Amino acid sequence: MTGLGLGDGSSTVLVIPQWQGSAAPHPRRLVEGAHRLGSLFPAARRTVVEIDPGPGRDQDGVRHLDVLTRSLEATRAALDRIGDGALLAVGGDCGIELAPVARAVARHGDSLAVVWFDAHADLNTPDTSPSGGFHGMVLRTLLGQGPSQLLPGTEERLSSRQIVLAGARSLDPAELAFIESEGIRSLSVRALREPDRLVSAVAGTGATHVYIHLDLDVLDPEHFTGLSCPEPGGLHPDHLRAALHGLTGRFDVAGMGITEHAPAADSADGDHVLRRILDGMPFP
Repeated sequence: MTGLGLGDGSSTVLVIPQWQGSAAPHPRRLVEGAHRLGSLFPAARRTVVEIDPGPGRDQDGVRHLDVLTRSLEATRAALDRIGDGALLAVGGDCGIELAPVARAVARHGDSLAVVWFDAHADLNTPDTSPSGGFHGMVLRTLLGQGPSQLLPGTEERLSSRQIVLAGARSLDPAELAFIESEGIRSLSVRALREPDRLVSAVAGTGATHVYIHLDLDVLDPEHFTGLSCPEPGGLHPDHLRAALHGLTGRFDVAGMGITEHAPAADSADGDHVLRRILDGMPFP
């Protein structure tokens, strides 16, 4: 199977320091988190998307919607400049995944599955979101149901059958109802301790390619504290590493995003944990 190929110069690390999609108490920490994540990878392959650093206007049930719209346009422009190379996107809040996932859908169509490692399902709409934070709506928007300014094109939209939720454990009632009604595949933290179960779930979609979304809050905060929205009962870093290796050993990697890193005083320890998780993945 093919990976992201960062070591052979065939791919790009796209650093997207967007914080405005977050409804967390300290959202601006995500800017530092994006740059810190980017620093884990070779400088020659890094491209930083210029994001408006200020707040925006709340509109149609979404916080800072005007800034998020401009951020999406900037990210799309950066992707156009990158071309066809493989992509690792690092943020920033989960909203940064809009353009990278849409790009993967347009390229691979029904042969793509998206594995959503996240303590949250991110399947709210502006009408159901309790916070108005877009990071809790991004996956639903990728399905074509979200704020009109941020919707992907018709050929860039996921279908529910292409999604595998991994480690979600803090879900709003409307999200639970949607997951059940759509039959979206979902694996618990306990199930993810057996990588073959995740591989089987993805294989069940019929996919040959996988886009991996990694919100770091899928980890248990006892083992990694640099989280924007920590939730107890998460994955151990070693179990996450095994799950990632299971995926990359079975499927071609269409892209990957790493989000929601909010480093504080423990930044050095956090970097060590991240390096351990990513060690041996198909990028240095």
